[in-house]
Amino acid sequence: MLLVSFPAGPLQANCYFVSRGPGTGCAIVDPGMNSLDGIEKVVQEHDLRPAAVLVTHGHFDHMWQASEVAARYDIPVWIHPSDRHLLADPMAAISNESATMLRRQLGITDVPDFTEPADVRDAVDGAKIEVDGLTFTVDHVPGHTPGTVAYRVDYDGPEDVSQLMFSGDFLFAGSIGRTDLDGGSHPAMLKSLADHVLPLADNIVVLPGHGPQTSIGRERATNPFLAELTSE
Repeated sequence: MLLVSFPAGPLQANCYFVSRGPGTGCAIVDPGMNSLDGIEKVVQEHDLRPAAVLVTHGHFDHMWQASEVAARYDIPVWIHPSDRHLLADPMAAISNESATMLRRQLGITDVPDFTEPADVRDAVDGAKIEVDGLTFTVDHVPGHTPGTVAYRVDYDGPEDVSQLMFSGDFLFAGSIGRTDLDGGSHPAMLKSLADHVLPLADNIVVLPGHGPQTSIGRERATNPFLAELTSE
């Protein structure tokens, strides 16, 4: 199995590639701001054939260039229906005041005319997404946004790892996603953690939308939000 990633854009959102190996079809997870050049470089270096874009949620730092990547490689974009409208209007997830502040802070002077990709598919809970021999399972985990999802895929490698989980802004090393933005819900977040994280095996590697990787076991033991749920 081949796994490659790089942080993209001013918010350093992790963009991931996963495939069976060089020369095979790959899934691209969360092509955010300023990611296209890096994506093209990884594709060339590893002789990959992009086959699908998997979006964990509709915030701009995770899907700013989803449409461009989809058009560049003529591939579908998977996103939960509750966040689908953000493909055509990424700033709709935040207030006008917050959008103005972000543009100033991040130096965004020219917002492109966004359009929905030609081929958009529903990443609903329990869906199975086939990408050149790999099967991704969708977990709908609302809380950060109504349409946040995580993608799990079986791991084929020498380490004692059963699966990889691409968690977006749902679960981080030592923390969870914020719930104070438009569409966020702390009760929904806690329910998502209880329903979709606590039952998982400890040896699942978690690949978050920002920051370093972790594991379900490590988070079960050290993440204060999961510890609270466990004690309850």
